[in-house]
Parts: sequence; C-alpha cells; structure tokens
Amino acid sequence: MKVFAVYELILALLVGSPAAAQTSDSGSYFANWFHRVDKTQAEQPHWITPLFTTTPRLEEEFRSDITWTPTPAGDNLNYGSGKGLEMIPTAHTEIILGVPPYQVPAQGPAGGGSIPLLLKYRLFASNEQHSNYIVTAFLGGSIPAGRFATPYGSITPTIAFGKGYRDFDFQSTLGWTIPTGGRKSSGTPVAYNTAFQYRVLRKLWPELEANVTLWPNGGTKLVGQKQVFMSPGLVAGRFHLWGRLGMSIGAGEQIAVTHFHQYNHAKVLSIRFPF
Repeated sequence: MKVFAVYELILALLVGSPAAAQTSDSGSYFANWFHRVDKTQAEQPHWITPLFTTTPRLEEEFRSDITWTPTPAGDNLNYGSGKGLEMIPTAHTEIILGVPPYQVPAQGPAGGGSIPLLLKYRLFASNEQHSNYIVTAFLGGSIPAGRFATPYGSITPTIAFGKGYRDFDFQSTLGWTIPTGGRKSSGTPVAYNTAFQYRVLRKLWPELEANVTLWPNGGTKLVGQKQVFMSPGLVAGRFHLWGRLGMSIGAGEQIAVTHFHQYNHAKVLSIRFPF
C-alpha cells in the first residue's frame, strides 16, 4: 500500500499542477490532449519500442504481451506480462497503468500477479533531424495482488537513455528494485538492459538485447549472482489502422548465457496499439 500511496501523490502532483489545473478549468486540457501528445513525440526520436527493454521514449498506446516460459512440466503462460495503458498527461511525462498479468502454470491453478505502475519524466530529447538522442528518468512500482503476486510491493528508480544514427539505434535502462519488505531473502537486484535495433524496409526492426540482472545482496541463493540473457527479436510497425490508431507486433526469445539463470528460452509475442 505504500507504493500505491506514492503513485497517488505523483498523479495528484501531475494533474493538480498549476498549469494542468488552469487548462482543465478552461476545458482545454483534454481538448488539446492529442495536440500535446503530437508535439511531445515530435521532439523525440521515433524508434520502435523494444521487446524487453523499456523505451526511454514517451508513448501513447495500449500494449499486451504473451510470454511462454518452458519448465520441466511444460510451458508457463503469462498473459499481459505487466503491460497496459500508456498515456502522456503532460509535455514531459508518461504514466503506464499496468494490467495485472494472468499466469497459467503448466500444473496447478491459474491466477493474477502484482499490479505494475510506471512514471516516466523525459529529461532531454532531440529528434532525428537534430542530435537523435533521449534521456529519461523512471519511477516504477508494483502492488501485490493475485495468486502469483510477490509478497511485498516494490519501488524501482531507473535512468534510461538512447542514441540513434541513421537507421541504427540503441536504448538502455539501468534500474534498482527496492522491495518494501523481505529484502533479506529477495535482495535489491540491479537490472541493466540494452536493445540494439536496425530499421529495415521502413517497417521492420530486427533487434538484439542484452538483459542483465545482478544481486549484490539477498538470500544465500541470490547474493553475488548474475543473470544474463541475449535476446534476439523482430518488431514490425507502425502500421496505420484507422484515424490515430496504429498497430505494431513483435516476437523474440530470451536465451541465457550465464550458468545462473532463473529461467531460459522464454518466448514473447508483443502487440501494441499506438494512438
């Protein structure tokens, strides 16, 4: 509940700021919503969102992923994978209201997982006509709920950045997850992700990601461990559907390259509807 209170405060500050209050009172805040979104996105690079690395770009879309994780008993399925509705309420911010993932294990009953939330604040950005880069700060969190939820909530401060050159770009995040309890067993893992992308034929974005997690502390099974995945994938889009609505679709696989890994060969199908 502490995490939920933090997000209530953040959203109150966003919506209740003097500028937002003034535009809301005049009735123009929501009327100018898409104009503000277009202006905000025009000021940043127009790369595609990677499969596993959270993009530093500000997005307005609905996203849902399906993940297959092999186990000796069969595949564990995760519908949603913690994705959800992404909105740009102000010129430099994005909020992601995650949909609780629905998990179907190979054996046993299905159930939901923790509710994810994320706030982005874009610090610096320049589009492809200029320096083609972006730097963004994140504040992520989770609320325990559902059969497969973690015992405690968490807060994850993150710095994200990216740089492009013609049809090539990389996007990176560095984050530190701080559980609200149980840190002696779970630790405070540090995650570093980088996605390398190259645009082909205007709509195809083959990529290779490095997904790294370090446990500097935690229980005896985790302390000092390092987990690294190399994750090839392909994202296609953005395709125009109707009006502002578009669609992107991608697929990839996480392949463990370290001796220690909590899973291996997890496959993902990602569908996004930008608007």
